Amino acid sequence: MRIGIAADHGGFDLKSQLTTALKTAGFEVADFGAHELVEGDDYPDFVVPLARAVAKGEVTRGLAICGSGVGACVAANKVPGVRAALITDSFSAHQGVEDDDMNVLCLGGMSPDILFLGIWFKHS
Repeated sequence: MRIGIAADHGGFDLKSQLTTALKTAGFEVADFGAHELVEGDDYPDFVVPLARAVAKGEVTRGLAICGSGVGACVAANKVPGVRAALITDSFSAHQGVEDDDMNVLCLGGMSPDILFLGIWFKHS
């Protein structure tokens, strides 16, 4: 499975951690940036290209990260064909895939609990 990932400064550290974990788990990862930490960058610059890649089928699913996850979710959902949701728990990760065909999972870079991500990828 090819996973796209994007984050602004608010999710930069989490994106780096998740990219490493995903590659270690055997996923192919397409990194849409940010590629360096720049405090003044803005999530749409990275999330919109990711969302377009999901909509075109260039990546199977996307992970969009900003400080809270809310802005990334709003930006991703503006792209036709994208079904993005801000996920903060295991139940929603599972339901988002099984019942709602979610194809972009949005996260807050300031959120410490990301253990539910395995559930999202398991139900592909």
